[in-house]
Amino acid sequence: MTAVTDALAWVVIAAFASSTALTALEYRAAGRYAAVGAWTVFAAFWGLLVPHFFFTQLSVIEGVLSAAAVPACLYTAYLVAADRRRLETLTRAVAVMGVLYLPFQTMPGLQQWAIETTTMHADWLMAQFGYNPPIVEGDHGYTAKFVFTGEHAVTGEDGHKFTTTVLLACTGVGSMSIVGGLALAVRAPLRRRLQALAVALPVIYGLNVVRVVFIAVAHGEQWFRGALMRDAMFALFATSDANMVSYLFADRVLAQSLSVVALVALTLALLRIVPELGGVVEDVAYIATGNEYDVTRRFAQRG
Repeated sequence: MTAVTDALAWVVIAAFASSTALTALEYRAAGRYAAVGAWTVFAAFWGLLVPHFFFTQLSVIEGVLSAAAVPACLYTAYLVAADRRRLETLTRAVAVMGVLYLPFQTMPGLQQWAIETTTMHADWLMAQFGYNPPIVEGDHGYTAKFVFTGEHAVTGEDGHKFTTTVLLACTGVGSMSIVGGLALAVRAPLRRRLQALAVALPVIYGLNVVRVVFIAVAHGEQWFRGALMRDAMFALFATSDANMVSYLFADRVLAQSLSVVALVALTLALLRIVPELGGVVEDVAYIATGNEYDVTRRFAQRG
């Protein structure tokens, strides 16, 4: 993120937290107005990130999701302002997510710990499959860059270095913050909420380690360097670097798509432990479709 979006993120979370606090203190009207402001600023936050994801990160999926979040947040602000739906649990969940995530985004010590720990575990997993690339310091200053010296360079000389740097987004902190925010925001017995976290957090972290290994090895060994794949990636992304094709397909297409699928599947699994999470799912479904769903009752009956 940029310095502007970093600063705006703090404003967003402060607004969501203020709404949550005011509502908890029974100042419901003030809490509702604060929520309207929070969702409106949240829309601006996602709008600023759209070009970053599309053109800097070359991530079509994240770019599309960010663009879709802008009208979704504005519509949510409208629903709250018009008192058509209070969305207090969803607002509280976003506040908790931000409180959990922002320290990692803005505190170098926490960020370094998360990144280098993920790198260490990914290095161990790679070694189990016979891959032992050197790990050097990345541009962020942390020892978290895998260096493959490949013989499969599509362009350039043999010995071309294929590097993959572990970033905060690779650690699973974002997804864990989402799940943590949801579990801590709903009204449910603490035992079941902690049980949900005990299941979800290790799964998310483990999947992210596997993701790092897959991307680094796929890029380092140039698994997807065929002509058809190259043409597809050139058409989809703003690049003409043939040596980046395997990375773009492995990370920006395959891994990110599967991450969305995994998060949805995990949410469905957690609904069996904490059916009250269905309230948040119902709110999101209403924002997306305008229809009412009774997810909580269905999963409560199954449990």
